[in-house]
Amino acid sequence: MNRSNQPNLSAREMLAVKTVADYGSFNAAAITLNISQPVLTRTIQRVEAQLGITLFDRNTRNVEITEAGKEFVALSERVLNDMQIYMQAIRQRSDQKRGQVVISSVMSVACTVLPKIIARYKKAYPRVDLYVYEGVHGNVIENVRSSVADFGLTYLDDISSMFEEKPLSTEAFHVVLSRKHPLEKRKQVAWEALKNEQLISLPPDSRTRRLIDATATTSGFQLKHNITVTQFTSMMQFVADGVGIAIVPEGSLAGALNIGLATRPLVQPKVSRVLGLVTLKERNPSIFAQAMMQQIEQDWKLLRSR
Repeated sequence: MNRSNQPNLSAREMLAVKTVADYGSFNAAAITLNISQPVLTRTIQRVEAQLGITLFDRNTRNVEITEAGKEFVALSERVLNDMQIYMQAIRQRSDQKRGQVVISSVMSVACTVLPKIIARYKKAYPRVDLYVYEGVHGNVIENVRSSVADFGLTYLDDISSMFEEKPLSTEAFHVVLSRKHPLEKRKQVAWEALKNEQLISLPPDSRTRRLIDATATTSGFQLKHNITVTQFTSMMQFVADGVGIAIVPEGSLAGALNIGLATRPLVQPKVSRVLGLVTLKERNPSIFAQAMMQQIEQDWKLLRSR
């Protein structure tokens, strides 16, 4: 490649072109960039001379970007964005891997597989502070949307187009009961068998509870929610004390098995949900958040199957 034919453009010049395109005005762009209009005009003229194309059609009233200009602005946006990510990564690395990651997670993940993944992550990034917000699906989505969290771990039900999603696993629902319960003798349990049972359940506004109630309604009956709790750990303890039974997603079964409870898959119908990672499209995660998400993807299937 003949290097003499390559345009010699700076990030400042690309930013100048992008700003004029954004505002459609040399005057407004100059004010935004804190330079004089003549300096901005000369900058644009130099870029056009380097490229050998016209970026803007100018007249006394307004500035119109050309088709070639649109293509160059798109290229400039990618270059400037990549440069920003690169500089952020350099600054973070120079700070001896110091930073923070905020995760928002549904409870069935936060209290089971996530601690094991975080333990592995901390070995590689001991100086990164981690914050985990536990909640129901709606809390997770709101935390990611408002940028309170770097990313979310939740069910990928009706996710808005403003989010990027990456599926991790599909989880069926199971019933959790004591070893002395009559249904414990069955290899699997039909939903209809639960219509007279006393349930330990999550709050009515949780996505899991709504899906459970909808399934029962479709099957022609209403479930009896005896006690409402906000944590899966509390739910399991109530079941262990013989107060009732519980319906939980597959990822929560480890907590039940650890305290000697029985679990059976729910069938007729078999209901499942897709669990995955959720990020905001317009936000670029830090290198530490990206590393955390990579750790989750790497360890997920192995740890989830235990």
